[in-house]
Amino acid sequence: MQATQKPENIFRFPPPLWFGSIEQALVNYHKVLEVIPFWTNLFNSAFISVTQTALVLFFCSMGGYAFAMYDFPGKRQLFIIMLATMMIPGIVQVIPWFIMMRWIGWINDFRGLIVPGAVNAFGIFWMRQYTQGSVPHELLDAARIDGCPEFLILFRVVMPLLKPALGALGIMTFMTTWNNFMQPLILLRETHRFTLPVALALLRGDPYRGTNYAVLMAGTAMAVLPVLIVFVMSAKKFMAGLTAGAIKG
Repeated sequence: MQATQKPENIFRFPPPLWFGSIEQALVNYHKVLEVIPFWTNLFNSAFISVTQTALVLFFCSMGGYAFAMYDFPGKRQLFIIMLATMMIPGIVQVIPWFIMMRWIGWINDFRGLIVPGAVNAFGIFWMRQYTQGSVPHELLDAARIDGCPEFLILFRVVMPLLKPALGALGIMTFMTTWNNFMQPLILLRETHRFTLPVALALLRGDPYRGTNYAVLMAGTAMAVLPVLIVFVMSAKKFMAGLTAGAIKG
Protein backbone atom coordinates (compact mmCIF):
# COMPACT_ATOMS: atom_id res chain seq x y z
CA MET A 1 0.00 0.00 0.00
CA GLN A 2 2.82 2.42 0.85
CA ALA A 3 4.37 1.67 -2.54
CA THR A 4 1.51 3.61 -4.17
CA GLN A 5 1.95 6.74 -2.04
CA LYS A 6 3.89 9.94 -2.63
CA PRO A 7 7.07 10.26 -0.52
CA GLU A 8 5.65 13.06 1.59
CA ASN A 9 2.65 10.91 2.54
CA ILE A 10 4.63 8.02 3.99
CA PHE A 11 5.17 9.61 7.42
CA ARG A 12 1.98 11.64 7.49
CA PHE A 13 -0.07 11.51 10.68
CA PRO A 14 -2.53 9.95 10.69
CA PRO A 15 -0.98 7.56 8.17
CA PRO A 16 -2.80 6.77 4.92
CA LEU A 17 -4.97 3.70 5.33
CA TRP A 18 -5.71 3.07 1.66
CA PHE A 19 -3.86 2.78 -1.62
CA GLY A 20 -2.61 5.84 -3.42
CA SER A 21 -2.97 6.54 -7.13
CA ILE A 22 -1.99 4.19 -9.92
CA GLU A 23 0.03 6.98 -11.51
CA GLN A 24 2.13 7.43 -8.39
CA ALA A 25 2.65 3.66 -8.13
CA LEU A 26 3.95 3.59 -11.72
CA VAL A 27 6.29 6.50 -10.93
CA ASN A 28 7.67 4.67 -7.87
CA TYR A 29 8.18 1.41 -9.77
CA HIS A 30 9.84 3.24 -12.65
CA LYS A 31 12.30 4.86 -10.23
CA VAL A 32 13.16 1.44 -8.82
CA LEU A 33 14.11 0.28 -12.31
CA GLU A 34 16.21 3.44 -12.78
CA VAL A 35 18.24 3.08 -9.59
CA ILE A 36 19.05 -0.64 -9.71
CA PRO A 37 19.23 -3.31 -12.46
CA PHE A 38 16.10 -4.86 -11.00
CA TRP A 39 15.50 -7.64 -13.54
CA THR A 40 19.13 -8.78 -13.39
CA ASN A 41 19.04 -8.82 -9.59
CA LEU A 42 15.71 -10.66 -9.69
CA PHE A 43 17.21 -13.32 -11.95
CA ASN A 44 20.23 -13.66 -9.64
CA SER A 45 18.00 -14.24 -6.60
CA ALA A 46 15.78 -16.68 -8.50
CA PHE A 47 18.74 -18.64 -9.88
CA ILE A 48 20.47 -18.95 -6.50
CA SER A 49 17.24 -19.78 -4.63
CA VAL A 50 15.97 -22.36 -7.11
CA THR A 51 19.37 -24.05 -7.52
CA GLN A 52 20.04 -24.26 -3.78
CA THR A 53 16.52 -25.50 -3.08
CA ALA A 54 16.89 -28.27 -5.67
CA LEU A 55 20.25 -29.33 -4.22
CA VAL A 56 18.92 -29.29 -0.65
CA LEU A 57 15.95 -31.47 -1.60
CA PHE A 58 18.20 -33.90 -3.47
CA PHE A 59 20.94 -34.35 -0.88
CA CYS A 60 18.82 -34.00 2.27
CA SER A 61 16.32 -36.57 1.02
CA MET A 62 19.15 -39.02 0.40
CA GLY A 63 20.71 -38.30 3.78
CA GLY A 64 17.44 -38.56 5.65
CA TYR A 65 16.57 -41.78 3.83
CA ALA A 66 19.94 -43.30 4.72
CA PHE A 67 19.63 -42.42 8.42
CA ALA A 68 16.04 -43.65 8.56
CA MET A 69 16.19 -46.92 6.61
CA TYR A 70 19.78 -48.22 6.80
CA ASP A 71 21.95 -49.56 9.61
CA PHE A 72 25.67 -48.85 9.37
CA PRO A 73 28.58 -48.53 11.83
CA GLY A 74 28.63 -45.23 13.71
CA LYS A 75 25.14 -44.25 12.58
CA ARG A 76 24.00 -43.02 16.00
CA GLN A 77 27.24 -41.13 16.70
CA LEU A 78 27.26 -39.51 13.26
CA PHE A 79 23.65 -38.42 13.63
CA ILE A 80 24.37 -36.87 17.06
CA ILE A 81 27.37 -34.98 15.65
CA MET A 82 25.23 -33.73 12.76
CA LEU A 83 22.53 -32.48 15.15
CA ALA A 84 25.18 -30.80 17.29
CA THR A 85 26.19 -28.61 14.35
CA MET A 86 22.73 -27.01 14.51
CA MET A 87 23.70 -25.45 17.85
CA ILE A 88 26.54 -23.45 16.26
CA PRO A 89 25.34 -19.85 15.68
CA GLY A 90 25.38 -18.84 12.04
CA ILE A 91 27.29 -15.63 12.77
CA VAL A 92 30.22 -17.69 14.09
CA GLN A 93 30.53 -19.43 10.73
CA VAL A 94 30.79 -16.25 8.64
CA ILE A 95 34.54 -15.62 8.98
CA PRO A 96 35.64 -19.25 8.31
CA TRP A 97 33.18 -19.38 5.39
CA PHE A 98 34.58 -16.19 3.86
CA ILE A 99 38.20 -17.34 4.29
CA MET A 100 37.34 -20.62 2.61
CA MET A 101 35.55 -18.90 -0.28
CA ARG A 102 38.53 -16.60 -0.82
CA TRP A 103 40.92 -19.54 -0.74
CA ILE A 104 38.84 -21.44 -3.31
CA GLY A 105 38.45 -18.33 -5.46
CA TRP A 106 34.68 -17.97 -5.22
CA ILE A 107 34.55 -14.30 -4.24
CA ASN A 108 31.91 -12.55 -6.38
CA ASP A 109 30.79 -16.01 -7.55
CA PHE A 110 27.34 -17.53 -7.11
CA ARG A 111 28.92 -20.90 -6.26
CA GLY A 112 30.04 -19.45 -2.94
CA LEU A 113 26.39 -18.94 -2.01
CA ILE A 114 25.00 -22.17 -3.48
CA VAL A 115 27.47 -24.97 -2.75
CA PRO A 116 28.01 -24.46 1.03
CA GLY A 117 24.24 -24.55 1.56
CA ALA A 118 23.55 -27.52 -0.73
CA VAL A 119 22.94 -29.74 2.30
CA ASN A 120 22.19 -28.90 5.92
CA ALA A 121 21.62 -30.72 9.20
CA PHE A 122 18.04 -29.49 9.60
CA GLY A 123 17.06 -30.78 6.17
CA ILE A 124 18.50 -34.23 6.85
CA PHE A 125 16.82 -34.35 10.26
CA TRP A 126 13.50 -33.23 8.77
CA MET A 127 13.57 -35.87 6.02
CA ARG A 128 14.73 -38.61 8.41
CA GLN A 129 11.83 -38.00 10.77
CA TYR A 130 9.27 -38.00 7.99
CA THR A 131 10.77 -41.05 6.26
CA GLN A 132 10.68 -43.08 9.47
CA GLY A 133 6.97 -42.46 9.91
CA SER A 134 5.83 -42.70 6.29
CA VAL A 135 7.89 -45.39 4.54
CA PRO A 136 7.35 -49.00 5.67
CA HIS A 137 10.32 -51.36 5.44
CA GLU A 138 8.07 -53.97 3.82
CA LEU A 139 7.66 -51.70 0.79
CA LEU A 140 11.42 -51.51 0.33
CA ASP A 141 11.81 -55.26 0.76
CA ALA A 142 9.18 -55.86 -1.92
CA ALA A 143 11.00 -53.52 -4.32
CA ARG A 144 14.32 -55.29 -3.67
CA ILE A 145 12.71 -58.69 -4.31
CA ASP A 146 11.52 -57.34 -7.67
CA GLY A 147 15.13 -56.47 -8.49
CA CYS A 148 14.86 -52.68 -8.17
CA PRO A 149 18.27 -50.98 -7.54
CA GLU A 150 18.67 -48.89 -4.41
CA PHE A 151 18.71 -45.55 -6.22
CA LEU A 152 15.54 -46.41 -8.12
CA ILE A 153 13.91 -47.48 -4.85
CA LEU A 154 14.64 -44.03 -3.47
CA PHE A 155 13.51 -42.01 -6.48
CA ARG A 156 10.63 -44.13 -7.77
CA VAL A 157 9.24 -45.77 -4.62
CA VAL A 158 10.17 -43.58 -1.66
CA MET A 159 10.12 -40.06 -3.14
CA PRO A 160 6.40 -40.10 -4.03
CA LEU A 161 5.65 -40.81 -0.37
CA LEU A 162 7.79 -37.89 0.76
CA LYS A 163 6.08 -35.15 -1.27
CA PRO A 164 4.58 -33.30 1.75
CA ALA A 165 7.95 -33.20 3.53
CA LEU A 166 9.76 -32.22 0.33
CA GLY A 167 7.23 -29.46 -0.29
CA ALA A 168 7.61 -28.02 3.21
CA LEU A 169 11.41 -28.23 3.15
CA GLY A 170 11.52 -26.76 -0.34
CA ILE A 171 9.47 -23.69 0.48
CA MET A 172 11.38 -23.06 3.73
CA THR A 173 14.70 -23.34 1.90
CA PHE A 174 13.54 -21.12 -0.96
CA MET A 175 12.29 -18.37 1.35
CA THR A 176 15.40 -18.48 3.51
CA THR A 177 17.70 -18.30 0.48
CA TRP A 178 15.64 -15.60 -1.21
CA ASN A 179 15.72 -13.38 1.90
CA ASN A 180 19.41 -14.00 2.64
CA PHE A 181 21.14 -10.64 2.94
CA MET A 182 24.38 -10.94 4.87
CA GLN A 183 26.19 -13.59 2.83
CA PRO A 184 25.52 -12.03 -0.61
CA LEU A 185 26.49 -8.64 0.83
CA ILE A 186 29.84 -10.04 2.00
CA LEU A 187 30.62 -12.19 -1.04
CA LEU A 188 29.33 -10.28 -4.08
CA ARG A 189 31.19 -7.24 -5.39
CA GLU A 190 29.44 -6.01 -8.54
CA THR A 191 25.98 -4.45 -8.76
CA HIS A 192 24.87 -6.65 -11.65
CA ARG A 193 25.67 -9.75 -9.55
CA PHE A 194 23.80 -8.60 -6.44
CA THR A 195 20.80 -10.52 -5.23
CA LEU A 196 17.58 -8.57 -4.82
CA PRO A 197 17.79 -7.96 -1.03
CA VAL A 198 21.29 -6.50 -1.43
CA ALA A 199 20.26 -4.41 -4.44
CA LEU A 200 17.32 -2.97 -2.51
CA ALA A 201 19.81 -1.53 -0.03
CA LEU A 202 20.90 0.81 -2.85
CA LEU A 203 17.45 2.42 -2.71
CA ARG A 204 18.22 3.95 0.66
CA GLY A 205 19.71 6.99 -1.07
CA ASP A 206 22.66 9.04 0.16
CA PRO A 207 23.19 11.09 3.36
CA TYR A 208 22.43 14.36 1.54
CA ARG A 209 19.29 13.50 -0.45
CA GLY A 210 17.89 11.11 2.12
CA THR A 211 15.82 8.06 1.30
CA ASN A 212 12.77 8.02 -0.93
CA TYR A 213 10.73 5.62 1.15
CA ALA A 214 7.96 5.37 -1.42
CA VAL A 215 10.46 3.98 -3.93
CA LEU A 216 11.95 1.72 -1.26
CA MET A 217 8.49 0.36 -0.46
CA ALA A 218 7.86 -0.22 -4.17
CA GLY A 219 11.09 -2.19 -4.50
CA THR A 220 10.26 -4.21 -1.41
CA ALA A 221 6.80 -5.04 -2.77
CA MET A 222 8.35 -6.21 -6.04
CA ALA A 223 10.79 -8.40 -4.11
CA VAL A 224 8.08 -9.97 -1.95
CA LEU A 225 5.79 -10.83 -4.85
CA PRO A 226 7.75 -13.89 -6.15
CA VAL A 227 7.96 -15.36 -2.64
CA LEU A 228 4.24 -14.82 -2.17
CA ILE A 229 3.50 -16.60 -5.46
CA VAL A 230 5.70 -19.56 -4.50
CA PHE A 231 4.05 -19.82 -1.09
CA VAL A 232 0.51 -19.69 -2.49
CA MET A 233 1.33 -22.37 -5.07
CA SER A 234 2.96 -24.61 -2.45
CA ALA A 235 0.79 -23.85 0.58
CA LYS A 236 -1.05 -27.17 0.46
CA LYS A 237 2.12 -29.28 0.50
CA PHE A 238 3.70 -26.94 3.02
CA MET A 239 0.88 -27.36 5.53
CA ALA A 240 0.72 -31.10 4.86
CA GLY A 241 4.42 -31.38 5.65
CA LEU A 242 4.14 -29.35 8.85
CA THR A 243 1.20 -31.35 10.18
CA ALA A 244 2.54 -34.76 9.16
CA GLY A 245 2.46 -37.10 12.11
CA ALA A 246 0.23 -34.84 14.19
CA ILE A 247 -2.74 -37.16 13.70
CA LYS A 248 -2.59 -40.93 13.65
CA GLY A 249 -5.24 -42.58 11.52
